[in-house]
Amino acid sequence: MLRYYTVFNVEQCEGITAPAPDETTWKEHDPIEAAEAVQLAMPNRPTVDIGGTRACYSPGFDRVRVPDLFRYERPEEYYSTLFHELAHSTGHNTRLNREGITDPHFFGDAVYSREELVAEMSAAFLCGHCGIENHTIQNSASYLQSWIKTLRGDKKLAITAGAQAQKAADYILGRKGQEGGGE
Repeated sequence: MLRYYTVFNVEQCEGITAPAPDETTWKEHDPIEAAEAVQLAMPNRPTVDIGGTRACYSPGFDRVRVPDLFRYERPEEYYSTLFHELAHSTGHNTRLNREGITDPHFFGDAVYSREELVAEMSAAFLCGHCGIENHTIQNSASYLQSWIKTLRGDKKLAITAGAQAQKAADYILGRKGQEGGGE
């Protein structure tokens, strides 16, 4: 049964005050220099917006968005998320031109699922490069496992996703076209 609801933003209502955000759960973190250097040095870097509550990559705008550093329990989680979204951006047609980014796909389909594996594996490689993988490995493993379940039966999955993930990590590190990296 289809239901219809009218929804308003709290700022559009009179007599209602929005609850204050619970700032006690926000953490103050210092940036991790090695991870900052990696993300800032990425060649042909997409626009990166910091803010909001959701991380995503928008291929149409070539824009990465990640929540503020203080919203994460640990700074390593922030950089893992940022690296994940930057890895998606390497699929843009001006970079590595990967199918999971350049063509429309639906959430959860095989191509979308493979792209999530590539992005998370790339993030894990970049966290290792920065020396922060010990703080992110459990989350990465859980995330990878959730997407692998949708791709059962693909015997080449780990090899193809790993190769694409390495190309994405190499691109972010500026190794595209050099020995051991990129295309």
